Amino acid sequence: MAETTVKVDTSTRDTLQGLAAAEGLSVKAYIAKVAGEKEQERALQTATAAFRRTISEPGIMDAFDAEFGGLPAVAHDTSRAA
Repeated sequence: MAETTVKVDTSTRDTLQGLAAAEGLSVKAYIAKVAGEKEQERALQTATAAFRRTISEPGIMDAFDAEFGGLPAVAHDTSRAA
């Protein structure tokens, strides 16, 4: 893949170098990692918004429960997981 140059001020460069070094990465690898994480974060936000819109429609939750049996019975009446 072709490479390009991104110009940033020295303070930003130093910050990126420190963050990358803390993760044992080059700045190039760190920026690629962060870009991937941000893409995933945006996709999750989009999916979450779509899910919330869908379940807010009247009758959707009742139809889902009718199709899939609703929530499972509670195994015990305490709020502790263990």
